[in-house]
Amino acid sequence: MGIIDVISGSRLYLDTNIFIYALEAYPEYQSFLTILFASIDTGQYTAITSELTLAEVLIKPMMNNNQDIQQIYEETIQSSLSLTVVPIDRQTLVEAARIRAESDAIHLPDAIHLATARIHCCSSFLTNDKRLKAFSGISICIISDVVD
Repeated sequence: MGIIDVISGSRLYLDTNIFIYALEAYPEYQSFLTILFASIDTGQYTAITSELTLAEVLIKPMMNNNQDIQQIYEETIQSSLSLTVVPIDRQTLVEAARIRAESDAIHLPDAIHLATARIHCCSSFLTNDKRLKAFSGISICIISDVVD
């Protein structure tokens, strides 16, 4: 199954684990992510993520004192021609609270990601968090389902 088969629309939200798999070269996802990021770079898709993503990806490298990967994340997860990194604002927090109120299964960080995707009109949400499958309103694409 190819990337075109699993993504609906052209506005994609990239969850934290997408960046971890791509930048730390997880071999099982490398082919899919190479195609995904090439499609984003050529303008086929518009990629969006939250500033929360940066905080989440930095935790383990900071715990391990891995300054090289910290720097790579900081350089990569910033707004550019191919990626929009959205700040967390009041509207996002209110929408995240609404999402949390609708589902106990969704934790607050995930609700912030989903709220950001919803507010910014993303049609697909790429993740590997199977707990998010039940969320409605955005097409949730679990990448391990695609590459298996």
